[in-house]
Amino acid sequence: MVGFLLWLLLLVFCWPLALLALVFYPIVWLMLLPLRLVGITVTAAFAFLGAMLMLPARVLRGRPV
Repeated sequence: MVGFLLWLLLLVFCWPLALLALVFYPIVWLMLLPLRLVGITVTAAFAFLGAMLMLPARVLRGRPV
């Protein structure tokens, strides 16, 4: 909602720039989408690596009787 209000403010003060932003926003979003996917993949790989490193400690801890 804040982004929309800021865009409306930009539309009032400088409408050509607001329309340009409206046109280029989807293009920039599409260009950044692969970087988001890479970020998700790297985060998952680090989580998997952390789980693999902690697995021996979890196995050796055992269950309290």
